[in-house]
Amino acid sequence: MKIALIAHDGKKADMVHFLSGFKEQLNHSDIELVATGTTGSHIEKAGFKVQRLLSGPLGGDAQIASMAAQKELDMVIFFRDPLDKHPHEPDVQMLMRICDVHNIPLATNPAAAGLMFQQLTSRLKS
Repeated sequence: MKIALIAHDGKKADMVHFLSGFKEQLNHSDIELVATGTTGSHIEKAGFKVQRLLSGPLGGDAQIASMAAQKELDMVIFFRDPLDKHPHEPDVQMLMRICDVHNIPLATNPAAAGLMFQQLTSRLKS
């Protein structure tokens, strides 16, 4: 299973905090994490193994969208900051559209991501 992780600047700490709640499950499973560049560096510093792509504004969002379109991802967690402007918003919208087109689960906030991870970790235990 491969999960893509993205977080806008104001949400990177939220992403690390979220993942920390599932650290044991993530470190002892066959789940691969892939993230945009800066988000990935925060995740690495928190002790997780993650494949880092380009930074979101430099093409990382598009790289993840490409992986989703090629059915290389099982889930996308994208903690968006809806109260800030983002110059790469067209890439963000494209990623969300690709997830919808290819039926890839997409969580844009910790509450939705938590529900998805709870379901995932319960299936891993079985």
